[in-house]
Amino acid sequence: MHAYGTDRIRNVGVVGHGDTGKTQLVAACLYTAGMTPRMGRVSDGSTVTDWDEEEIARKISIQTGVAHAEWAPTGQPAGQEGKTKINLLDTPGYSTFINDTKGALIAADAVLVVVDAVAGVQVVTEKVWEYATEYALPRAIVVNRMDREQASLDRTLTALREVFGRAVVPIQLPIGEERKFEGVIDLVTMEALRYAPDGDGRARRGAIPPEMAAAAQAAHEALVEMVAEGDDALMQEFFDEGTLPVHDLRKGLHEAVQERRLFPVLLTSTVHNIGTDAVLDFVTDILPSPAARGAAIGTNVPESAGDGETVRRRIADTEPLSLFVYKTLADPFAGRVSYFKVMSGVLHTDATVTNFTRGTAERFQHLQTMQGKTAVPVSELHAGDLGAVTKLKETATGDSLGDKHAPIFYPRPRLPEPSITFAVEAKTRADEDRIGTAMHRILDEDPVLRFSRDPQTKEFLLSGAGQQHIEVVVAKLRKRYHVELTLKPPKVAYRETIRGRAEGEGRHKKQSGGHGQFGVCRIKVEPLPRGAGIEFVDEIVGGAIPRTWIPSVDKGVREAAERGFLAGFPVVDFRVRLYDGKYHDVDSSDIAFQIAGSLAFKEAVRQARPSLLEPLMHVEVEAPDQYSGALLGDLSARRARISGSEARGHSVVIKATVPLAEMLSYGTDLTSMTQGRGTYSMEFSHYDYVPSEIADKVVAAHKPRRAHEEAHAVA
Repeated sequence: MHAYGTDRIRNVGVVGHGDTGKTQLVAACLYTAGMTPRMGRVSDGSTVTDWDEEEIARKISIQTGVAHAEWAPTGQPAGQEGKTKINLLDTPGYSTFINDTKGALIAADAVLVVVDAVAGVQVVTEKVWEYATEYALPRAIVVNRMDREQASLDRTLTALREVFGRAVVPIQLPIGEERKFEGVIDLVTMEALRYAPDGDGRARRGAIPPEMAAAAQAAHEALVEMVAEGDDALMQEFFDEGTLPVHDLRKGLHEAVQERRLFPVLLTSTVHNIGTDAVLDFVTDILPSPAARGAAIGTNVPESAGDGETVRRRIADTEPLSLFVYKTLADPFAGRVSYFKVMSGVLHTDATVTNFTRGTAERFQHLQTMQGKTAVPVSELHAGDLGAVTKLKETATGDSLGDKHAPIFYPRPRLPEPSITFAVEAKTRADEDRIGTAMHRILDEDPVLRFSRDPQTKEFLLSGAGQQHIEVVVAKLRKRYHVELTLKPPKVAYRETIRGRAEGEGRHKKQSGGHGQFGVCRIKVEPLPRGAGIEFVDEIVGGAIPRTWIPSVDKGVREAAERGFLAGFPVVDFRVRLYDGKYHDVDSSDIAFQIAGSLAFKEAVRQARPSLLEPLMHVEVEAPDQYSGALLGDLSARRARISGSEARGHSVVIKATVPLAEMLSYGTDLTSMTQGRGTYSMEFSHYDYVPSEIADKVVAAHKPRRAHEEAHAVA
């Protein structure tokens, strides 16, 4: 494949709520650009970017798919010299998999936010807009499915402006409505673009229909005024001439989008391939190249090492080589596939590159770009481009690599902790033998997953963003690695804490011939704010406990806290003050003071009003407004704190904070209540106290586990 320079590269994240047509938009763009011989369709599982078996079966995007189109915009030479490489990141739109979207957008330089022309702004639309804002990404909006019954640009624009402000401005108007939608009016060039339904995606350009001339002129003038608003020179030209020439308007629009002053709106029907060439033209002409967004910013030390000095690196071929790995795929045949962005410099195939994060060298054999699951070999990649390589030894998602003489550490995306845990059980002994290796590969490609084995119950625990997330992982293990697992009911990650202050003494004395064991410690405990963790304070004076054994007390306290007090859940958010104790010159030891610390902690917590904490989740529910009463009643029954509800077109959006324990079956219940028309998103908010009557039930339910742990500890 031809190597593209930085100025002829566009990296575009395609984002939006589930079922708005993101994957179909990418498929239509690839077909229109001549990258595929026929247009893939989500309905028959033939799209380039949804290639995983689970994605095809469920007809949703589960992970970010990467593809590229080579496009010469209208009016440019059609040969290689006139083309731009457009890297398309097709991201998931369902809340369960939205963390993959956030991770992938680090590689984007702009986003296309896809919105359904009937549904308008939905829950995940706002969430991905927040991600784009966090990453300071320019964005445009593609109002898709303009051919659907009840599709409305006016209603959708109203909803968009209510949520995202007046900077949302259309640069197209539809020709025809609903099933008669056949093209768009380009408000920049003031031409009509008409399409043959299910054609090659190339417009026939002509004059604006007379009956639409007045509306088009008014919309054109509004666009010109919005573009000129942020540029003094353009504003003066606008005042003098009353309009702007196409060249100046396009240039002003490019600058306004790049500076995030305007968010243009384009119109498509991707299933019929209407409007996709205009989208490709827009991406090429208006969206910024990687270099246009300014220097990349990192530090001279990894995040784990604390605050380092800021390092700025221009996205240019002349800078030292640096890369950022934004995604990893565990392929059962090719092995680990690392997806990366060339942040600076030029990467050549067979180059040896230093992994700054891990302090190792990696050889980039068989450099390639990805077209869905198909690898396209390349000899080099320039600054700003996206690529992939297989079989790196130690590199993982979030690592920074490059020239060993010019290290730079790029920030990793901040992803939430898992919100739900299932116990998983291998069906056969052979499955149990294979589960470790298979799970390690799955964990490589999903930073949100957690897998562990409970040392007391010996259960395998799998934690993720939601039930569907866990079910997909189990399906992947079965299909890719032939590991059969059974899911057990989800567990809520409760915590324990204290509400009061108390003192406790731990005394461990054991004599069994020869050296014995002796250690005494006295501690005070007090609560800390939520999220503060555990704080250990040494207040020993006069050598009551030698310095050698003080870390042993700390360790004993922390181990006891991890085992819990009420129901076996970790105790958090407290301060321990070690203020007195005793020791023996011969019999004191590390283990004696660990045990003493553990005993002191148990005694103190018993008197400090121990309490149970539960995870609360931010929940947003969207459904047709006729279901609002039932939804509010149901959420109230789940102990929800309703923070607000708002009308959005014909839908209602309810925002609430709800205990996770009450949300474990919500997906199924919501489908039943709304006849499958409701959607919801959920993410961790904070921990809070469990009401006493519910806490008593939770503690009682965990008594057998607690008894087992106590017996294990004594043994």
